Amino acid sequence: MATKKQQDSSARIADNKKAAYNYFFEEKFEAGLVLEGWEVKSLREGKVQLTDGYVVIRDGEMFVVGLQINPLRSASTHTTPDSIRTKKLLLHKEQIRRLTGKIEQKGYTLVPLNLHWKAGKVKCEIALAKGKAEHDKRDTIKDREGKREVERAMKSRNR
Repeated sequence: MATKKQQDSSARIADNKKAAYNYFFEEKFEAGLVLEGWEVKSLREGKVQLTDGYVVIRDGEMFVVGLQINPLRSASTHTTPDSIRTKKLLLHKEQIRRLTGKIEQKGYTLVPLNLHWKAGKVKCEIALAKGKAEHDKRDTIKDREGKREVERAMKSRNR
């Protein structure tokens, strides 16, 4: 039987690693994703790129743009797969209204963080984010390299 941690890691489909580098996260939300059948099959194979994705709100509905799901070679012949199709996100109306008010403030945006499985359904974790300035990005790099050096020193000390 798989442990809880193993189940969580296998439930991940894709991560947006650039998001943590480019943004500070204020709040995180989990939204459902409206997909076609071939897209679900491609997600099971891991043929997805989330890095260039962003979230827009149109007419009280949320959509993720730039989420690229590449079709499988064995995709159905009666459909024409569009890998960069705009996908609808499913959230409660109150959450959408609240997020609309927040992103109208200067500097806030909605960013997709990851795609994962939950109870057999594909979910997208999105975050209300504020863009980082260039000096903040340098600080992030400096902290990351400092942690690596400490880990290397501890590893060589333990040998």
